[in-house]
Amino acid sequence: MSAPNTTAPPAAKGGSATWRLIRAEMKLNVREKVGPFWGVGFPLVLMIILGSIPSLREPSEENGGLAAFEIYVPVIILFTLALLALIALPGTLAGYREHGVLRRMQTTPIGSIRVLAAQLAANLAIAIVAAVLFYSVAVIAFGVHLPGSIAAFAVGWALVAVAMLSIGLLITALAPGRHSASAIGTVLFFPMMFFAGLWIPITQMPPLLRDISHYTPLGAAMRVFQDAYEGSFPHVQPVLALLGYAIICSAAAIRWFRWQ
Repeated sequence: MSAPNTTAPPAAKGGSATWRLIRAEMKLNVREKVGPFWGVGFPLVLMIILGSIPSLREPSEENGGLAAFEIYVPVIILFTLALLALIALPGTLAGYREHGVLRRMQTTPIGSIRVLAAQLAANLAIAIVAAVLFYSVAVIAFGVHLPGSIAAFAVGWALVAVAMLSIGLLITALAPGRHSASAIGTVLFFPMMFFAGLWIPITQMPPLLRDISHYTPLGAAMRVFQDAYEGSFPHVQPVLALLGYAIICSAAAIRWFRWQ
């Protein structure tokens, strides 16, 4: 009787290696506390502070009958995605490059696609936890209304998350070290958040800035969220903009990824 074949087929081996790498990255994210703190803890505290201001919970005609706090909840969700994608993710992978971790990975069959996919999945998991937690607190503690179409909001959020994390992967591919990655991410973070309406709601921006906002990742995201709140699926323009960012940036990240 012949011995059983214990060698997994190539597809299974690849899938197993990818899953092990994803789990390792998730554990490191939790252990290092960078993603959980900046992606969940800090934005949650910020949201609770804003929700505790009575004037922000009063409906306003300038905001289409919504309270300012109801507008800020999706903005804070985007704030979380921006922090993870532009600060946490590039800092982690660029740190791996600086300390020779990626150089050692290069000698294994892992490949750049799996390394990038593991980072994408680990940060995506934190972003999902953050979004669910934020909306739970906003609804239960502050009476915020859920979007009219939960499905549309979920689809839109997934598009935004992949687009933003793809931008983070591209920063990682281009930046030689942690400091340069942090610098690039920080430079991009503030204008992106401006066009998402963090300081001035998009509806109150001058026409030129409002038009520019619609083609930025987080400005397009706010349009997607607005459609979801109104109970409809997103319009074509913001969806195409987000898909464009996701496809172009992820392809460029794979093309220009450097191990050292």
